Amino acid sequence: MDLKELGANLGLEASEFIELVELFLSTAKKDLQKLREAYQSGDSKTVAGSAHSLKGSSGNLGFSELSVLSRKAEDKGGEEDLSGFEEILDAIHQQIEKIESCLMEST
Repeated sequence: MDLKELGANLGLEASEFIELVELFLSTAKKDLQKLREAYQSGDSKTVAGSAHSLKGSSGNLGFSELSVLSRKAEDKGGEEDLSGFEEILDAIHQQIEKIESCLMEST
């Protein structure tokens, strides 16, 4: 994943995009925590809402893999079927870590 290329696709300078990614990661980590807590308490509505937020923000920045995973999480929450949700959570966590790693390499 090339953050400079993703930023250029959005018409942003590398430094501008990196700043957005830093803000995104802060929010994404909070959304991930909300997803975990909601999943553990069986709160499908909060799962859907938090996943929706993460889906939109990741999609807007070009993080398509994370956006697709977040959509799956949102769908699970909307269907009130959290079976197999742990795997989706793990994959979301891995994508956030991948973005964070790319950010570290870019700065």
